[in-house]
Amino acid sequence: MTEDDLTTPHGRADRSRSGAELREHEVRTALLDLLAEVGTLTATEAAARLGYSSGLCSFHLRQLARHGHIEEAPHSGGRARPWRLSRRDPAAGEPAAAGAAEEQFGDLARGLEDESWQRWLGQRDEAPPEWRRDEAFSAVAYLTPEEMGQVAEVVRRALAPYQDREQRPLARPDGARPVALITRLFPLLPHTADEVERD
Repeated sequence: MTEDDLTTPHGRADRSRSGAELREHEVRTALLDLLAEVGTLTATEAAARLGYSSGLCSFHLRQLARHGHIEEAPHSGGRARPWRLSRRDPAAGEPAAAGAAEEQFGDLARGLEDESWQRWLGQRDEAPPEWRRDEAFSAVAYLTPEEMGQVAEVVRRALAPYQDREQRPLARPDGARPVALITRLFPLLPHTADEVERD
C-alpha cells in the first residue's frame, strides 16, 4: 500500500468514504475535460480554472497518472509540474496512435459515468428520501446529422443556467447537490450479417 492509498486530498489518513471521494467522478472528469481542451496544465492552473483547491487537483492528477490516463508533460525544471493526456496505451505501455489520447479520455469518462451509476444503484437507499429517485430515460429518434447536433445544442442550452454553480458555491440554492447529467447521442449502426446469424 502506498502513501497515496492512505492519504486523502486534504492530507489526512482516512479509510472512510470522504466527501472528496464521493465527488471524485466530478473532479477527475473535469480535469480530463480541461486537459483535452488546453493540452497541458499544472494543479495550480487547474484549480484556478475549475474552482477546486490546488491540493485536491494535485491529488486527482496524481491518481489519474498512476492509472496511466495522464502523464507529466515535458518542462524545463522548476517546481511547476505540468500534466497532459497520456500519449501511451495504459494497457500495453506503448505510444498511442494519433487521436488515441482523446479516445482514451472518452473511454475513461464513460467508465467513470458507469461506475457512478452503479454506485447510485447500490447506495440510493442510503440517500435522503427526497433524493432516492432518478430521472434516467432513453429514446430512439430518427434524425439527420444536423438534427442530432441541434438536439445536443438544445440540451447544452438547457443546462447553461446551472453551469456556473460548479465554480460558484454561493450560487447554489439550499439543498443543491452534484447531479450527473449524461447525454450520449450516437447513430445506431446496422447489424452485420455475422451478428444477425448469431442472434
